[in-house]
Amino acid sequence: MNRCGWVNQDPLYLAYHDHEWGVPIYEDRLLFEYLNLEGAQAGLSWYTILKKRENYREAFDHFNPEKIVNYDQKKVEELLQNEGIVRNKLKINAVITNAHAFLKIVDEFGSFSDYIWSFVEGKTIQNHFKDLSEVPSKTELSDLLSKELKKRGFKFVGSTICYSFMQAVGMVNDHVMSCDCYKQMVNLHK
Repeated sequence: MNRCGWVNQDPLYLAYHDHEWGVPIYEDRLLFEYLNLEGAQAGLSWYTILKKRENYREAFDHFNPEKIVNYDQKKVEELLQNEGIVRNKLKINAVITNAHAFLKIVDEFGSFSDYIWSFVEGKTIQNHFKDLSEVPSKTELSDLLSKELKKRGFKFVGSTICYSFMQAVGMVNDHVMSCDCYKQMVNLHK
């Protein structure tokens, strides 16, 4: 199978690339999870976070924002002792802060999905990159998304993190054209 050049041969990573990365996600809780996991990745690799993803789900109540908004200092201390996640206090507190901001968006827009997908007018942007070197780390659109999320109180949502999020949840199709997944993603939208 032809794949994007960034994926290694670990079965976990292959499965992520082949079945998840770039597949459009519209479910609020899952979008919240991806946004926070992309934030956890800051300064690290996605592969590091992917290997810890199940631990993150367990530690953060499967990224249920209604539960996370009630986390107290005792819970933060417990998370700081959890070796299965990145034990960074700023990143842990960001998930709690983001849960509050997320719920405000849900109240205002009816769903986080409606809000987030409005940045791409509800449909995946189909890019046509021939080589991995052409794929940007951020765009004007991710700059805008970052700015808007920060304005609404989100943390760890810089432009590069936002672009990685957009790629992961299918807001943009950044599989290179030679990757077998590229055509699958294009065909999802015909």
